[in-house]
Amino acid sequence: MNTIIEQIQDGKTSLGIELGSTRIKAVLLSDSGEMVAQGNHDWENELKDGVWTYSLDRVSAGLKDSYAKLKADVKEKYGVTLKTIGSIGISAMMHGYLAFDKDDNLLVPFRTWRNMITPDAAEKLTKEFNFNIPQRWSIAHLEQAIINGESHIGDIAFITTLSGYVHYILTGEKVLGVGDASGMFPIDSKTNDYNQTMIEKYDELHSGDGFGWKIRDILPRVLCAGENAGTLTAEGAKFLDVDGELEAGIICCPPEGDAGTGMVATNSIKEKTGNVSAGTSIFSMVVLEKELQNVYEEIDLVTTPDGKPVAMVHCNNCTSDIDAWVKLFSQVLDSFGCEYKKYELYDKLYNMALSADENCGGLVTYNLFSGETILDNIPEGRPMLVRMPDADFSFPNLAKSLIYSSFATLKIGMDILTEKENVKVEMLLGHGGLFKTKDVAQILMSSALSVPVSVMTTAAEGGAWGIATLAQYLKNKADGETLSEYLDSKVFAGAEVSIKEPDTKEKAVFDKYIEKYSAGVEIQKAAIKSLK
Repeated sequence: MNTIIEQIQDGKTSLGIELGSTRIKAVLLSDSGEMVAQGNHDWENELKDGVWTYSLDRVSAGLKDSYAKLKADVKEKYGVTLKTIGSIGISAMMHGYLAFDKDDNLLVPFRTWRNMITPDAAEKLTKEFNFNIPQRWSIAHLEQAIINGESHIGDIAFITTLSGYVHYILTGEKVLGVGDASGMFPIDSKTNDYNQTMIEKYDELHSGDGFGWKIRDILPRVLCAGENAGTLTAEGAKFLDVDGELEAGIICCPPEGDAGTGMVATNSIKEKTGNVSAGTSIFSMVVLEKELQNVYEEIDLVTTPDGKPVAMVHCNNCTSDIDAWVKLFSQVLDSFGCEYKKYELYDKLYNMALSADENCGGLVTYNLFSGETILDNIPEGRPMLVRMPDADFSFPNLAKSLIYSSFATLKIGMDILTEKENVKVEMLLGHGGLFKTKDVAQILMSSALSVPVSVMTTAAEGGAWGIATLAQYLKNKADGETLSEYLDSKVFAGAEVSIKEPDTKEKAVFDKYIEKYSAGVEIQKAAIKSLK
């Protein structure tokens, strides 16, 4: 206790804040990497005029609230006021489009990763670059705005991601970690910078358009893990701490995306390792030994926070449908006046799935709250449960179908890597809400993907812990010490790991489910046309 108090007072801690899709989380780590305090703020995206968005006012309020709660947690546990910190890191949802003019005015509402409104741009740029440009990437949003003839294009001075925006507010620096930058514009892993050939090609595409900018002029500068990304300004300190007690001058690591911080939180930044982040969305990150031979619209090529090439299978939908059913069950129990804790409902649903019939009783669920690229570029979501009249509509069967559905699209994308590109994956490390209930998602996913799935105790802390660790790496690394060496020797040495191996029988069950699931995608397309 005394050691932690001294570290808090002497500024030997690291602060990580991650803006996730349903929660803004702040964590404070001790010098040894132990989480000593935290603060959370719940929020949700909004669908406005057909665009998934968060207002910048809500970003500001959520940041201040999460920090205030962390600060209060420090005061309650240790009896001291948090005034200084050793280092700070900011992480957030990757991709999307935040465009500002020269006076830092937001030109259009924030367009998040969840939108599938850039099909023409994604197709055009993928063809021009011979490199997959997903719809949610920042460059696709910019290009679609140009195709649409949007009036703000000529006023753009700067575009960035959510983590880059928050970092700019705190430090005044227009920079981005290489992992997050790789979701804006293609990265060359040899230089750990934007691909210069593609930069030049993009400028050629618009050489006669008279925008007044070239693409590199408006993109954030790229930095790697361990590089100094600036310091907390006096204005940034006052922005974060409404009490005005936080001191300026704290060093900050490069802002990163949630994919990169998930890789750090699971120590999966070496070749042939990977992780699965499973929350509102689900995505796998597999570190590659060599470049892929072909271009696939289902596979993003991004990087680790230290610049290694990564194949990313990103699916827009994961646990939202499970959350909706739990909410319904909660309303039923409330109507009877039952007493329970919310986590108990989730645990019950997950564990009941293990006693389901082999074929989920004939149930198939589609968890699509938004569009899904991997499912033939379905542009919108229509969550649904499909069953034959003679299906066994039981709680265990529904539970298993919901969990299967949460990673069905991931399976489709992963098969491309393992079967068409022969990518070797020795282990996938899971983190996120899908893995909160012990063992269940691990057991089912390992069999579905035919690869061992492990969960670490630290993975439960997620990206906020990961970005705090990157901030700690900036401050504590030895000369020449790589991120991988630092994680192995100083963060994960002796970490507890739970591993679940694939089960042949369970794999056969899931294969039959995914066959039904894939065949029924046409139902989703019909629902989009019919249900407006």
